[in-house]
Amino acid sequence: MTYRLPPLNALRAFEAAARHLSFKDASDELSVTPTAISHQIRGLEEYLGFPLFHRLTRALELTREGRAMLPKVRDGLACFAAAIESTRQHGAGGRLVVTSPPAFLTRWLIRHLEKFTAGHPEVELHMAASLETIDGRDASGVSGLEGIDVREDETEVFIRFGRGHYAGCRVDRLFAPAYALVCSPRLLFGMRPLNVPADLRRHNLLHDESIMELMDRPSWAEWLQVAGVTGMDADAGTHFRDPGLVLSAAIDGVGVALASKPLIEAEVAAGRLVVPFDIIIRRTQAYFLVVPEAVADRPVVSAFRGWLLGEAAKVAED
Repeated sequence: MTYRLPPLNALRAFEAAARHLSFKDASDELSVTPTAISHQIRGLEEYLGFPLFHRLTRALELTREGRAMLPKVRDGLACFAAAIESTRQHGAGGRLVVTSPPAFLTRWLIRHLEKFTAGHPEVELHMAASLETIDGRDASGVSGLEGIDVREDETEVFIRFGRGHYAGCRVDRLFAPAYALVCSPRLLFGMRPLNVPADLRRHNLLHDESIMELMDRPSWAEWLQVAGVTGMDADAGTHFRDPGLVLSAAIDGVGVALASKPLIEAEVAAGRLVVPFDIIIRRTQAYFLVVPEAVADRPVVSAFRGWLLGEAAKVAED
């Protein structure tokens, strides 16, 4: 049997807009713009040859044809989703792309991945690092959501560092880092020994500027205040836009850095970094697993989510 059907995205847009009686609410649910919803529905109406909505000044109403069409479209989408899910339930395999902040990926996630790959050899795992996964001023959405096609075999999920508000996604908090002063052990006993916080006057401060919002960054001004050190220029030193470079500079003895404690565990254990003072500062931001709703129920996502939440639960947020 040959089926002549309009595009699936147009039917999804119609169903969401009809359910909410709002293009804006439909756009929030589907993680696209209201204009995109309007264009999808306009195209569907042209395909059908009749209007589906009465567009009033401050309201949206279904036409007679729209009311008749809605239940059938809703049932059809439900059957389509059930068929896809039933097929996917035969296994959790497939291609999974995980996009993450660079430092989280290189300093924490990669060090734990062996457990996941050993337990799930059927998953083709692809890792990507991006500074865009660190929240800026507008962090309500996740880059790339508009291009998701549920028919594709590839699944992408995100690790984000921020506040945890991401429209159109299922969000799990992983952990919030506590920031401590770290340095190479050579600095403790060198020509300018670092015995007390006031000794920082003789050392280079390393700054991580990958977090765009100034108020969100762990700052030397705050750490020095907590440590009781006065008379220092908290902005002096070397500035970086990549947290990985900050840690590399600290390991090489270029200066002292403020680093997330969970992300430096391996370096401390190996003796490449030390935490000379028991002083920490915190921020409200945390790391989150962010999964677009369109792929949230896929077995490959469930497998990765369950493993990641288990690993994150072991992190002590002290």
